[in-house]
Amino acid sequence: MEKSQTSESAVKHAKNSSLMVRLDEESKALLAAAAELRRVSVSDYVRSVMVGQASRELAAAKSQTIAMTPDEQLQFWNALSKKPKLTTTQKHLAALMRGEA
Repeated sequence: MEKSQTSESAVKHAKNSSLMVRLDEESKALLAAAAELRRVSVSDYVRSVMVGQASRELAAAKSQTIAMTPDEQLQFWNALSKKPKLTTTQKHLAALMRGEA
């Protein structure tokens, strides 16, 4: 009987674990406003959003894919689309490789 109570106690403690996060006032207000939109507590909002995000990140890491938000995708595309600005040394190397120097 003693073993059963110990196991039940361990399960209760394993189910609930707290995590403290320090935020600036602006971030805290944003989370509170978002939670209010969903009509849930800030804790429930943070838990649902962060656990979901962590799960997606772990799945992406496991499949070795890069997951980016639409803004990140646009920044990445713009960076790839820009014509590179070569340094003087790079220009000299290119000329050497073409046999011009």
